[in-house]
Amino acid sequence: MKDDASYICDSCGEEIVVPIDLSAGAEQEYIEDCPVCCCPNVVHLEVDEEGEVRVWASRE
Repeated sequence: MKDDASYICDSCGEEIVVPIDLSAGAEQEYIEDCPVCCCPNVVHLEVDEEGEVRVWASRE
């Protein structure tokens, strides 16, 4: 499994790289401000049984 993943900011379209921390579980949801445009994103992270990571974001 990789140490980081990325999503596209729903506001400005920039690719944002986030670290993967499984201490919070295999399914996570948190709010993070985009480091480019400062708009808040709801970041969703899922890790399946094979260790594949899926990250996406939506506007808060």
